[in-house]
Amino acid sequence: MDNRPDENPAEQVKARLHEAFDSQIPNFASYNLVAGTGIAGSGGLKVIGYRRQPAELIIAPVNANDLRASENAININNTNVNQLAELSDGGYEVATSTGRVFRFAIPEKPSIDFHIDDAVTVGAQIDQESDAHDFADFMDHFMNTIEGTENFV
Repeated sequence: MDNRPDENPAEQVKARLHEAFDSQIPNFASYNLVAGTGIAGSGGLKVIGYRRQPAELIIAPVNANDLRASENAININNTNVNQLAELSDGGYEVATSTGRVFRFAIPEKPSIDFHIDDAVTVGAQIDQESDAHDFADFMDHFMNTIEGTENFV
């Protein structure tokens, strides 16, 4: 991969988002990743890792300027989830037992800008259409496991 962001901005954005997630999660390869955008007061870019077995989410907030982790990633599973909901606009709300609430959307083609330095900003649109659909299927499964209509595996 070309390391010049202006040559391949979408791949550079993906690599930086992966790095923000992977640097915090020891078994990062166990998760599928999507880029989430904050909504309704939960602003900001997030890398969201998810897996079906065991069913869990990891939400890693990212600094929109440099695409680095902006705070520690939060693991959400059957031990600490308080609420899962699909919002009327197609987004999601996830709340933990400690009071953290995340509201986010998973766009099929998010546009993400990042700052290379004080004078240069590069924008890219990443294609995550199939991942967005897979995430929606996962969230259906996750919500059903929390409600007890499916088994946690």
